[in-house]
Amino acid sequence: MPFASDLAARLARSAEAVCRHYLSAGRRYGNYWIVGDTHNNEGRSLYVHLAGPRAGRWTDAATGEYGDLLDLLRETCGLVDFPDVLKEARRFLAISRPYGSPGDRVQPPGSTNRPAAERAKRLFAMAQPLQGSLGDRYLRQRGIVRASQHAALRFHPSCYYRDLASGSATTLPALIAAVTDASGVITGVHRTWLDPDGNGKAKVESPRRALGGLLGNAVRFNMPPGASLPVIVAGEGLETVLSLSHVLPGLPMVAALTANHLAAFKLPAGYIRLYIAADADAAGRHGIERLGQAARSIGILPLVLTPELGDFNEDLRRLGPERLTMSLRQQLAPEDAATLLLSK
Repeated sequence: MPFASDLAARLARSAEAVCRHYLSAGRRYGNYWIVGDTHNNEGRSLYVHLAGPRAGRWTDAATGEYGDLLDLLRETCGLVDFPDVLKEARRFLAISRPYGSPGDRVQPPGSTNRPAAERAKRLFAMAQPLQGSLGDRYLRQRGIVRASQHAALRFHPSCYYRDLASGSATTLPALIAAVTDASGVITGVHRTWLDPDGNGKAKVESPRRALGGLLGNAVRFNMPPGASLPVIVAGEGLETVLSLSHVLPGLPMVAALTANHLAAFKLPAGYIRLYIAADADAAGRHGIERLGQAARSIGILPLVLTPELGDFNEDLRRLGPERLTMSLRQQLAPEDAATLLLSK
């Protein structure tokens, strides 16, 4: 009878077959299988490594749960006793063939086996300053005119893009944002591929993608070492947070990039108030609730900022900075409204 570690290793060698069988609501994105959760709901919270040294390891960004494929079988099948988990693993391995058999699509060799954080750091280092670039122009078209002052943002004129369905690849200009941990170390990057002719985002299936370690981390703005402001703003998207930064200059802000990562963001110490930028969808509300609970547990007061329209970038573009300033003035704590907003 194989030991548990042997079974886990064998499952990892067939990681995609395991995912297709137990997490059929998901799909493959590069070297990951993406699905909503261990109950096989649709979504993008849970990701499973399909290749490389971490093949078979999975993390649910919404709950913080993680494990190997034996843990995944336990959760997806609702098993309680570990011998039942081993029995299910042996049953699956007995009826499955290794993915990559003749006729199956295999991943082409390349640099994807290099750790994702290392690739993220390399990409950010290769990118150019944002000022005057197509990325700067894209953000200005969105009403964000001072983005080039943020060290977390850069521009890459020919960033590699691969269509995850067909496997075809090309290069496109991209806005690059550094994802960092609390100490400022780059753990990942976020890429927004842009139309070379300056007409917004690139016309591809998924013009926004992240690479590397997002869980607990974020794109950080106005957070130099030793900063002492006791207030911080957290939101999902880059453009949402940058729109708020336009009328709240100098205020520490973070963009967690998704609702699930907003929920899992690790709040830095030293703050007394947290403003959470709301999004209208259900996933956004989940992120707000989870982050608010985490803030209260460490003595930080969470307050929600709500846009008048769909999101804060839409407020900035369609209503203008004066109207956005007025709306925020009514939502901020009085001491913050008096000191943080742009003067009229």
